[in-house]
Amino acid sequence: MSSGCPPSACSGCAVPGRSPASLQRLGLGLENWDHVVALAGNPNTGKSTVFNNLTGLRQHTGNWPGKTIARAEGGFSYRDRRYKLVDLPGTYSLLSSSLDEEVARDFILFGKPDVTVVVVDATALERNLNLALQVLQITDRTIVCLNLMDEARAHGLRIDTRGLARDLGVPVIPTAARQREGMEELLGEIERVATGQLAARPRRLTYDVPGLRDAIRRLAAEVEAAVPGVANAPWIALRLLHGDESVRRALARGELGLVSEDAAVGGVGAAA
Repeated sequence: MSSGCPPSACSGCAVPGRSPASLQRLGLGLENWDHVVALAGNPNTGKSTVFNNLTGLRQHTGNWPGKTIARAEGGFSYRDRRYKLVDLPGTYSLLSSSLDEEVARDFILFGKPDVTVVVVDATALERNLNLALQVLQITDRTIVCLNLMDEARAHGLRIDTRGLARDLGVPVIPTAARQREGMEELLGEIERVATGQLAARPRRLTYDVPGLRDAIRRLAAEVEAAVPGVANAPWIALRLLHGDESVRRALARGELGLVSEDAAVGGVGAAA
């Protein structure tokens, strides 16, 4: 399959540099929204450019000191629905070995966004898919934005995007955000996932270690009893079994419940 966009993406790619006609950038002028979209990805994948394209804001796209832990959110309207877009810190993992990873993890885990868009570098899929697979363990409301397709084409790379989508079990949208290629199809998939028109079946890790599944089930029940209404108790249980100190401390201090409530109400500010 060619590295170019599939036929279904042509509405977004036909005229490079033009924004989708049905997109209205709302910048920071957003008080009420219908859906919350999280934007995740490794550093230097063009994530901030995707954010700017959709919201009309002008963020720095480099790794400036302090930027990765700064809050960035904006809004856009698409087909009469209003979306709040939360640009999470650029991170390589959600395993919480740094503040950036903890902020991103907490928002996806406890904020329960309607859609999580994972922006990946099409020229470095092996490295970038590590984060995407971790996100898929947490939420099935995921879209993989296969960005920097222009650079992939320049390097002669050919990516079977349909095969990748089939293997991951979630939509994979090829884009070149600097040229605004693929933005229309990305918006269409965001709408489909947010409104429940598309029910993805993401590929998830299976645990064949004897007794591990039972241990996760029992510990998840204890987590739910300790923190009623907490999101993704099985994932929290798995992290506890892995010895994740940040999760253990949050549970011991009663912070998981607070993060769950604040993230759902206040958005990324609760996690930052």
